[in-house]
Amino acid sequence: MNRAIVRLFAVMVLLFAVLVAFTSRWTVFSATALQNNPLNKLGFYASEKIKTGDLLADNGSVLAKAVPATGGIWKRKYPFGSLFAQPVGYSILQTGQTAGLERYRASQLRGVKTGLTSVFGSLGGSQVGDDVQTTLDPKAQALARTLLKGRTGSVIAIVPQTGAVKVMYSNPTYNDNDPQAYYDSVTACKPNPFKIGCTYNLATQGLFPPGSTFKVVTSTAALDSGKYTPQSIIDGSSPLEVSGRPLENDGDQSWGEISLTTALVNSVNTVYAQVGQNVGAKLMETYMKRFGFYSEPPLDYPASEMLTSGERLNGKLIAPTNPNVDLGRMSIGQDKLLVTPLQMAMVVSAVADGGVLMEPRLTTKVVNSDGQVVQRFAPTEYDRVMKPKTASELTQMMEDVVEEGTGTAAQLDGVKVAGKTGTASVGKSQDGQPLDDAWFIGFAPVSDPKIAVVVTLENIPNGYGGIYAAPIAAQLIKTLLAEDR
Repeated sequence: MNRAIVRLFAVMVLLFAVLVAFTSRWTVFSATALQNNPLNKLGFYASEKIKTGDLLADNGSVLAKAVPATGGIWKRKYPFGSLFAQPVGYSILQTGQTAGLERYRASQLRGVKTGLTSVFGSLGGSQVGDDVQTTLDPKAQALARTLLKGRTGSVIAIVPQTGAVKVMYSNPTYNDNDPQAYYDSVTACKPNPFKIGCTYNLATQGLFPPGSTFKVVTSTAALDSGKYTPQSIIDGSSPLEVSGRPLENDGDQSWGEISLTTALVNSVNTVYAQVGQNVGAKLMETYMKRFGFYSEPPLDYPASEMLTSGERLNGKLIAPTNPNVDLGRMSIGQDKLLVTPLQMAMVVSAVADGGVLMEPRLTTKVVNSDGQVVQRFAPTEYDRVMKPKTASELTQMMEDVVEEGTGTAAQLDGVKVAGKTGTASVGKSQDGQPLDDAWFIGFAPVSDPKIAVVVTLENIPNGYGGIYAAPIAAQLIKTLLAEDR
């Protein structure tokens, strides 16, 4: 009798061991392979039953939410439509397509499963995800759309001390409630939907020559290295031979001997070409990298939806030390230099924050369904770009640009603004008019910077940055500062 019981016990132990082994195989050791198996639709069906958390604006407005659909599943709805489409993105479970914050914060929005839930499923009903609060400001975002007036371009506003992105709007945009309708309306998207060119975010993927806004980077290298001071005298005569070709100032104006400050205030190309050449390619590369050039942007946003800024040849990044680089022209924001508006927002934010560059960020915290904060995203320093003294000197020079130079259209009553205009030649229109990318980068108030703004407008006929981009920046700064009071 005892022997039979022992045998039965041994069989039960063996069977239990086999059960544990196979359960462990599918739930632990081979779980990833099982989930990735195209024949396994369990994860897809389960994901449709998750009530995904909300994406919220900085004031609590709902940017994305889950709404019930037939069959006990959930779909995503975007109350603001095209206004926040590019930073927020979309999530279409039926096709497995995601973009923007919907992709980057997917794990938080869907909620974190416990080990028990992952093995046996949810015992208490459908799974509920967490809410993610963003830094985005609905009023300022709407103003950016209005001010662009349907023109191709991008607007970004950042809090320099924290990196919080308050505005990220680009045109053209799309309605994230029905991105397929946008793809169907764009010929280039029809054979290749849901690809980079169809949900294009000019703020993070648009590559433009920065024009004279890049003189802020050149000035940083010149001042911080000790090779120049704001009072250094340089010959601003025009034209100047640079790399075997004549380089001219705007209108071919010849300035003669002027200070570095005067050269920035009036955006004198021939001075800055010489400054860049004297600073040297290696030192220019050092400071460009401190600002984030030649590196993947440190934004909480999908890497596949961002591009890296720098000199490019045949679509590939090349260092300033490359013999194919015209250092003089690069130093004035031309040559082969291509940047994203996000990159220039990082540049101007570093100046505004006393030389410290904070990582730009779109989110602040994650809150569960019980209202508890389960995760916070604290401000993070990216790099100390320049000495505080350099930032102070550069701020004064940029204030002079707005007070008496090319950026006077950015002036505000009662508020001192520091900034730099940019006008990058990009070709000619069909009727022969010069086409330019118009830029303005700036921040305010000068005494205690609270907001930094970048405005880019593409292919504007005779598109001077001081005429077209600066007034947009001024209105955004005014609105955001009023909200900060």
